[in-house]
Amino acid sequence: MQIAQFCHRYRAVAAGVLVSVWCANGVAQSDNSAWVTDELSTYVRSGPTDGYRIVGTLSAGEQVEVLETSGDYTRVRGDGGDTVWILSDELQQTPSATEQLPELEAQVESLTDELDGINDEWEQRVATMRESLEARQQRIDELETRNDQLSSNVDESSEQVRALQARLDTQEEDLLMRYFMYGGGVAGAGLVVGLIVPHLPRRRKKRDRWF
Repeated sequence: MQIAQFCHRYRAVAAGVLVSVWCANGVAQSDNSAWVTDELSTYVRSGPTDGYRIVGTLSAGEQVEVLETSGDYTRVRGDGGDTVWILSDELQQTPSATEQLPELEAQVESLTDELDGINDEWEQRVATMRESLEARQQRIDELETRNDQLSSNVDESSEQVRALQARLDTQEEDLLMRYFMYGGGVAGAGLVVGLIVPHLPRRRKKRDRWF
């Protein structure tokens, strides 16, 4: 969409340049130059009034040299060197469209080629940016997949840690119970021994007689 807008603007600028060139060409011409209007043909006379006889015609768009002006007529010299009188209204100060057309067509062709080159360059840049974006999106997808896997592994590890912690708590409780039982057994055995020992028969000591 942006490329199409750019092309449209470029064509508008190109048209403006062509119009400017056309106008500049008209201004740059000598004051003694004029061109016959773009009619099929223009009659010319031998004098500066309608009473003079018609001596021929000038072709549309033909360039002539202005010699003098009298009333509504202007005396001009054509390509053949003959001087004739022509109505001043049938002359113009800028080259005719017929004369400028080849130059304008060449300029249009040159601008068109330049525009095509710009289009190709923009299309190449867009294709490169699109490939870069696709590569980045693929990398993002890979990272997101990897992140999901790591999150799943973290959840599994957390579950295993909780299970091991539960086992450890159970083993500690079992160990404490065993300690209590062992301590109770030792205390019971000591109590029994304390009760039995006083009732055991004592051995009498022999007296040593000296007489």
